[in-house]
Amino acid sequence: MIDINRTALAETLSAMVRVPSINSSLVPGAEGEREIAEWIADRLRATPGVDVEMQDAGGGRPNVIASVGHRNGRTLMLNGHMDTVGVAGMDDPFSGRIENGRVYGRGSADMKCAMAGAIVLLEELARRDDFPGTLVVTFVADEEHSSIGTEAICREIERWKPDAALIIEPTHHSILTAHKGFAWATITTQGFAAHGSAWEIGVDAVAHMGRVLVALETYAGELVRREPHPIVGPPSMHASLIRGGQELSSYPDACELEIERRTIPGESEESVRVELQSILDRLASEDARFSATLEMGLFREPFDISRDAEIVTILDRAVREELGREPVYGGGAGWMDSALLSAAGVPTAIFGPAGDGSHGLVEWADIDSLEVFVRTVARAAYAFCSAS
Repeated sequence: MIDINRTALAETLSAMVRVPSINSSLVPGAEGEREIAEWIADRLRATPGVDVEMQDAGGGRPNVIASVGHRNGRTLMLNGHMDTVGVAGMDDPFSGRIENGRVYGRGSADMKCAMAGAIVLLEELARRDDFPGTLVVTFVADEEHSSIGTEAICREIERWKPDAALIIEPTHHSILTAHKGFAWATITTQGFAAHGSAWEIGVDAVAHMGRVLVALETYAGELVRREPHPIVGPPSMHASLIRGGQELSSYPDACELEIERRTIPGESEESVRVELQSILDRLASEDARFSATLEMGLFREPFDISRDAEIVTILDRAVREELGREPVYGGGAGWMDSALLSAAGVPTAIFGPAGDGSHGLVEWADIDSLEVFVRTVARAAYAFCSAS
């Protein structure tokens, strides 16, 4: 079908790992994506036939958009992120060491592995004259924090007009057709500040937050007993951060709790808000001195796509042909940029290579798996872009 140079894959991935790209929104003072974006752009501009541009995703943080083909067939977009999480506790996180068929270092699995594969694939397609349509690869910033990179792509989606997209997160060659979303929210209980001896007027906001926590624990238990989504399971919730009070000798006038609510397809920001507000309303009805406010924060939609969608069936066939087995299907518990592309009207599936240690102390990507991944994506791209 298409020859992929295994050595080029390994060396490209190793070189990318050696360029730190820690998300500066996660680790203040980190270098961010600028250097790796410029490395990718310079590398691809060296191959005639690869069109490359840089896009400001916001605050000077860059995306790289590269494309080949530009023929009469359809357009397929591959999307992956350049940023990584931090490296605290890791030994030699940017070594890019190649050993026993693996490449080691921060970002090797999540997800410079697939990004290296996309680079080599773009270069190979540019040297051929038989690709029927257009392949666009978006190397985006900030997926590990707020996804401003893919948000910027989606704001200008009509520029590239993708007929479908693949999110190339590491999936060990499984096809993911759904993942959970999430809602962040802040609950603040109001008390009345007073001297610690003034029990007759002091209202303890921290104690009142205790009632909220008990109610939320019950709510969390109810969530996991709900009818689960067939792929990603039930929704969930947990309390994440809490702060309140000033000193031991005073009644605290406020207590703030931040929570995360994981959502499944079919749930919305409004449905989550209504459920949380009803808990606070019930507590207020039970005690006239109880007062609390709810503020909804960042919300990310859950995602799903039918297994009958064309991009999924074409990817299914490519996996069968390349791996010689039936595809493994699944879903993600975590959130991915697929939800943003789907909301922008682009049919999207998730498929990627294998590795381990994402966000951990020892991270690695498998070179054999990367080679299979690139050949499989090439098959799917030819099939999808040639169809009318």
